[in-house]
Amino acid sequence: MVLLKGKGAMTGVNLIARVYKNGVTKDGKSRYADVQVDARDPRGPEQTNLHLKSDRDQGGDGKVRYNNGAPYSTGQIEEIVKAAGPNTEPILNRDGNEVGTVYGFKGNVMPATRGTGLVVNTKSVEASEFKVDDKTLENQFASMRAACEARAAAKESQAQAPAPEAKQEQAAEVDEPAVG
Repeated sequence: MVLLKGKGAMTGVNLIARVYKNGVTKDGKSRYADVQVDARDPRGPEQTNLHLKSDRDQGGDGKVRYNNGAPYSTGQIEEIVKAAGPNTEPILNRDGNEVGTVYGFKGNVMPATRGTGLVVNTKSVEASEFKVDDKTLENQFASMRAACEARAAAKESQAQAPAPEAKQEQAAEVDEPAVG
């Protein structure tokens, strides 16, 4: 899940929403949307997970999956669609059939009242600063992968460097005058 810290970190965030056609609840009152911070937003590049919601789930087959969808009412989805305007891109399956839509928009986020993660305050949505295209989702994953690699490299270099206390002890041993 994305970490947004500091004053104003949850306001005016450039977002993308992946909304699948089959993500409608049985009663038709809600839709599930995978909303993510746009990797091009200033808060995006260092994030290892851009999803507003990300719950780890271990299936019956033992495989670990992540549920990134959060329920939004039909009216809330309509607000997101209206804010995105023409800033959309179809989501295609392997056969080239359209299975959903990616919407680019901007809005304020807040902690979810039910469940985990963050949700969009759909009363604050507007047009995004960034254009959504057929490379947007690829760029999202590439940004998360690059942040993970950078974090791993930083941890590795930190582990290889001697601890500051060890450096001070070595210096103290060398600087002590011999008593004799």
